[in-house]
Amino acid sequence: MTPFKAFLRISTAIATLGTTVALLGCAPKPVKPPASALSVGAFLVAAPNGDVAVHVAGTVHYRREMALSFRIPGVLTRLAVDDGDAIAKGRLIAALDSTDVAARLARADADLDRAQRDLDRLQGLVEKGAISRQQFEAQQTGLADAKAARQSAAFDRKWADLVAPSSGVILHRVAQAGEVVQPGQAIVLMADATSPMVVRAPISDRDITGLSLGKPVRISLSALPGKTFIGHITRIGQSASSDTGQIDIEAALPTIPGVRSGMLAELDMVRHAPGQEGVSRLPAEAVLEVNGERAFVWRVDAGKAHRVEVRFSGFDGDFALIGGLAPGDQVITAGAGFVTEGQAVHVVGSVGGQPHPSGDLTGE
Repeated sequence: MTPFKAFLRISTAIATLGTTVALLGCAPKPVKPPASALSVGAFLVAAPNGDVAVHVAGTVHYRREMALSFRIPGVLTRLAVDDGDAIAKGRLIAALDSTDVAARLARADADLDRAQRDLDRLQGLVEKGAISRQQFEAQQTGLADAKAARQSAAFDRKWADLVAPSSGVILHRVAQAGEVVQPGQAIVLMADATSPMVVRAPISDRDITGLSLGKPVRISLSALPGKTFIGHITRIGQSASSDTGQIDIEAALPTIPGVRSGMLAELDMVRHAPGQEGVSRLPAEAVLEVNGERAFVWRVDAGKAHRVEVRFSGFDGDFALIGGLAPGDQVITAGAGFVTEGQAVHVVGSVGGQPHPSGDLTGE
């Protein structure tokens, strides 16, 4: 349960003071508050460290995924793979109707043979002075052009067959046999099976600040509820999306049996917020009368509530970033709207602060 949800439960308890005993019922001898004390919930301030929790959603991918296509147009006559097929390097994936490219290759072979014979004939004539050197050199150029045309036709003939560039797995078959396809049009999406699994996620420009390569990340997969895995950041994008303003990051995923490309994932990490080293994270409901950088909270001192001015630095999810409090201070959350200056209070629930927002990440 998150701290925020805990405070909501405490608020419900305060609405009916008779539930105070139930909240403390696990103790053998419940503490009886003074008759005039107001029961409240509180938050125990942790040592400020400038760390801010970041939570983003992403998807699982192989690090090397590719869209395979032809470099020439044609009719797709054969598609030899389907979704999920494991394939070896060099295996035929798809083929185009080769009638046209085969004819162009045969024509290029004939043109090359004719150009070579013409050059051989002119060789003797130029030696006898029967033709000019310019005529001979022009034929040499013609032969070079014929060779280039033949190489191009041979290359196109080779690309009428689409083969796997590496061993891998077919993620998705995009085209179907019988379709007319264009150069660069994706035929299949394929993953290099030797590449590691990663999670890619968009993150706001604000949260990208303070992240670095190698920083640990807690990863949760929707397909494996209740389990978390520790990875680390392997890539940070260098440009933001023109549509969303977000930047992509990539985190390495440990080897987990059954994980597939496209699965949904969530990343939890910690970023260091420059200039917030003296800032504590408090539940938002603890903060009163925010005005620019000024705000107020109710602090519990010796069983009484006192209104204290603090420095407000903004919100981070359900938390407010507050300066001016000391580690160990108790700040009233549930019931704060009923408190007056100097009023006796009885704390019936106190939730601790988070000195490390993302918990037990290793490698920090």
